[in-house]
Amino acid sequence: MFPQNQWHRLWCSLVYVILKISKLIVKRNEWIRALETFPGPPKHWLFGHVREFKEDGTDMYKVVKWGESYPLAFQMWFGPFVSFLNIHHPDYVKTILASTEPKDDFLYRFLIPWIGDGLLVSEGQKWFRHRRLLTPGFHYDVLKPYVKLMADSAKTMLDKWETHSKSDESFELFEHVSLMTLDSIMKCAFSSNTNCQTVGTNTYIKAVYELSDLVNVRFRIFPYHSEWIFQLSPHGYKYRKACNVAHKEIIRKRKEALKDEKELGRIQAKRNLDFLDILLCARDEDQQGLSDEAIRAEVDTFMFEGHDTTASGISWTLYSLACNPEHQQICRDEVISALEGRDTMEWEDLSKIPYTTMCIKESLRLYPPVPGISRKITKPITFFDGRTVPEGCLVGTSIFGIHRNATVWEDPNAFDPLRFLPENSAKRSPHAFVPFSAGPRNCIGQNFAMNEMKVVVAQTLKRYQLTEDPMKKPKMIPRLVLRSLNGIHLKIKPVNLEP
Repeated sequence: MFPQNQWHRLWCSLVYVILKISKLIVKRNEWIRALETFPGPPKHWLFGHVREFKEDGTDMYKVVKWGESYPLAFQMWFGPFVSFLNIHHPDYVKTILASTEPKDDFLYRFLIPWIGDGLLVSEGQKWFRHRRLLTPGFHYDVLKPYVKLMADSAKTMLDKWETHSKSDESFELFEHVSLMTLDSIMKCAFSSNTNCQTVGTNTYIKAVYELSDLVNVRFRIFPYHSEWIFQLSPHGYKYRKACNVAHKEIIRKRKEALKDEKELGRIQAKRNLDFLDILLCARDEDQQGLSDEAIRAEVDTFMFEGHDTTASGISWTLYSLACNPEHQQICRDEVISALEGRDTMEWEDLSKIPYTTMCIKESLRLYPPVPGISRKITKPITFFDGRTVPEGCLVGTSIFGIHRNATVWEDPNAFDPLRFLPENSAKRSPHAFVPFSAGPRNCIGQNFAMNEMKVVVAQTLKRYQLTEDPMKKPKMIPRLVLRSLNGIHLKIKPVNLEP
């Protein structure tokens, strides 16, 4: 028999669980009533729509297919108690992204142990203050010297590809590009030469891949939404271990800088400002800077956002061009003309490759690096058609769904860079193409990312002819960024520039 005090604890625990479940059921019924004007696909009473997503490369198209049946928006349920209003039309997206509503406190809270409370997930006055302090770090005067560093990192990667160019076999490029963008971000943001592209397997890249997968696992497995259940699970142990690796990479690289480099003059005298310099020197109107904890959060956020999303964008762009050789050749001719015999891009060259830029944008439309984002509504919001969502509602913006919406884009699955001619873009809603989000909470690093994509794509096309491998078609899978379940494989051959 249990002692009396143990029976008491068990009874109290049982009562707590019953009350918790009762509260969730009440909340669930409230959401059902609140979202009744937004019908959605049939759902399972326990799993919601989770079992509809097979993780086999077809999940992204399923959301687009549902969008055809439910114009503008529809309900999506993850488990029995969590519902999102999924929106996939520019007129709906405009209402949400024009606001400063915070990111949702459901999925994004799973990221906080990894990237901290930085710009991606912070809200209110904290977000506003940090956004204002970090904005000077992305001025074009700061970005300009980065182009040479990006070009050098790209050249290192392309040199490594010489071996593949002599083979008839395809190779997986996402990992190569991830290492290259990590190399670039370390040079640009932290003035650190890691040689990560040439020293073998990188522990940070492995940790980011594992963290991305584990966040997805936690999202899909309802019991893991409980902090203590996840912490006690094998997945929780792996998550903590991977977080430690990701954090140590940053702390090890510039730990002394956080302690000693407090004088703006000393920092400016040594070299061009990097991202960490901006963080160290940032001051508000009261001459107050960022705390060490805030700096580390923004550093971790920028490390992830600045290399993984860009790696996705570059990889899918190279794949798109491999699948569309006629557009690839137009871009190559344009790049060769712009470089005038040089092998590497410079700042002034970025504006000389408009067709290549349109191809990058078209790839970002078809394969947005961040396929979806979500917000938590802090006050009732009414959309243009009169339907309203209440305070507390979770609204997911399907960027992939908007970019493939047949009511917005003609032949939405076709690769057509001419969609981004100025006269064609002017005819569309500015919220029809939102790979970097839009509004006040748009991606602060979008110019950094676009510059790097232009540099890498241009130098790659100058040097190599890209061909798809029809036997290894990529299978899109949404993680924190858009990846491929089986990798992205290409064949390459040296470009013959002889007349």
